Amino acid sequence: MRILLIEDEPKIASFVTEGLHAVGIQVDLKSDGPDGLQAVLAAQHDLVVLDIMLPGMDGFELMRQARNAGVMTPIIVLSAKADLPDRLLGFDIGANDYLAKPFFMEELIARIRALLGRSLGRSEEVVVVAGVTLNRVTRKVQWMAQSTVLSQREFMLLDYLMRSPGYIFSRKQILLHVWNFDFDPQTNVVDVCVQRIRKKLMPEKDSAQPFPIQSIRGVGYRISLESLA
Repeated sequence: MRILLIEDEPKIASFVTEGLHAVGIQVDLKSDGPDGLQAVLAAQHDLVVLDIMLPGMDGFELMRQARNAGVMTPIIVLSAKADLPDRLLGFDIGANDYLAKPFFMEELIARIRALLGRSLGRSEEVVVVAGVTLNRVTRKVQWMAQSTVLSQREFMLLDYLMRSPGYIFSRKQILLHVWNFDFDPQTNVVDVCVQRIRKKLMPEKDSAQPFPIQSIRGVGYRISLESLA
């Protein structure tokens, strides 16, 4: 497991590096935005831990350029900018998770493992998340008593969400991954595709348990685990 840490504060960089090394995670450190962006674009890391307030280029712009270039490496933002507008902006640009400073090292490690536990297991033919069973060979999906074969776009969207259950993906991220084009504020293809998936697997509108693709207003979608609690 190899992590790219982009952090300009020496004490925090040392704290994170030592904590990750202690659990066997290799860390490469960059201390400014331009160098960090080049390392992200090289796509040689399993995950990026990114500060926002960086010299040369802030973390938001770094993420924006990386996602626009098609880099899909998971990104955890680690920042003192923790107000709701900042967090929503981070998710909209392309963050997979957002952890506010100050933080506990144990929580950062847990979040890294939660993301990489899904992204490193992509070779599995069958994956089960939130009661949904997805077969990556046949594109067949089953939920409760309902099963169906999804179209290519429907399958790619559902599989993308299921790789990181509980994490919010913006419409821009989904468009880039599933349709391979940048965000167009006039398009509703993501919403239409989600509705098709729901209709195929939840034909009864008054079902007592909703299908676990959850809409996060103004942000995007996630696979919710709450319904299983």
